[in-house]
Amino acid sequence: MNKIWRPSVSYKIWSEFSPPVGQEHWHCDMKRGFARARKREPQVAALLDRDNTPQRIGLLAQKGVYEFHQDPLMLNRKDAVEKVADILQLSQEPSEVQERVILILENYHQQPILVDEKIVKLSRGDEGIPEPIVIEQGNYIFNLYAAIDCIFIEPDGTLHILDFKTGQSDFDRRQGFVYLLAASYLYPKQKAVASFYNLETGKSSDRIFATAETLKSFQIELVLIAKRHQTDLKRYRNNPDEFSLIFPANPGFRCSYCPFTSICKFFVSEVAA
Repeated sequence: MNKIWRPSVSYKIWSEFSPPVGQEHWHCDMKRGFARARKREPQVAALLDRDNTPQRIGLLAQKGVYEFHQDPLMLNRKDAVEKVADILQLSQEPSEVQERVILILENYHQQPILVDEKIVKLSRGDEGIPEPIVIEQGNYIFNLYAAIDCIFIEPDGTLHILDFKTGQSDFDRRQGFVYLLAASYLYPKQKAVASFYNLETGKSSDRIFATAETLKSFQIELVLIAKRHQTDLKRYRNNPDEFSLIFPANPGFRCSYCPFTSICKFFVSEVAA
């Protein structure tokens, strides 16, 4: 049975479309073009299928937290870090990945923030694309995708959506609001909050709350993002030669961190000081 096609949106698409405040000068819309408009091209698909170092570290960190909580006695073991590292097959990873993930595992073993929480959901990180949440805004219907890392229940019954981070990037509150919007559909009768926790630095964000009015505003914003994104995709399908006009490049310092450098004609390896 064929699934019904609907426009889709997620925090990831939103961040690809519109960067966090303060990062506009680093944003390159051509990355969205490669990832969304040209994702089925063999060269692009191969690059998308390959995790870069930050992505690999983030995935293994998430898996590590998941494994710590699969055995109730694991966190009490002195060799817990070694056991989880073995489950993750860290010895097969590049040295930078091994070193940083081991540090993450050690940090979590020393400060297991979920140890006494009533966990409702804890993602392993490699489950794939989640089931979409179908949202109707006026006469516009779209799929919202929200890959939530962890949900636990606070003592007063509040759902706490926790998103794990690694690296040095700042927390983007928009992601928290997208998760709260998703929770309002998945758990409509329960109050919810969201927060971020960096597994590498131990830094936590403030708790994010949202009123029904705030969530409605974010829902409307997501509709606008979905519409503009679909317009760009349609323009590209009709005019593939105008790829760089529809998805303009912003070459510079961030090129060094882009997965599409090998196929991007705008790539610059160095930026003059």
